[in-house]
Amino acid sequence: MIAAALEDSHEAWAEDAMATIIGLSLDMDEFTADDLRREMRTAPHPNAPGLAFAAARNAGHIESTNSTVSKSRSRKNGSLKTWTRRTKEQSA
Repeated sequence: MIAAALEDSHEAWAEDAMATIIGLSLDMDEFTADDLRREMRTAPHPNAPGLAFAAARNAGHIESTNSTVSKSRSRKNGSLKTWTRRTKEQSA
């Protein structure tokens, strides 16, 4: 019962994260996982944001453009990729 609830929360978070990433890509020229953290509830696992960005990239929604340093206290100046929306011309 608990395992099923945890699995549902991971899936629900991942779906919400994908929608949020797509929204960020439409609203901002460049964005990072810090932006996702500000917009979303806490991830069920520390690796979840990275997996959500990888899924969005693999689906063709975004692409990595650069890297920067996190401004989030929890990331302690860790390295972050900078992302941008992938247009139809870029994916062709």
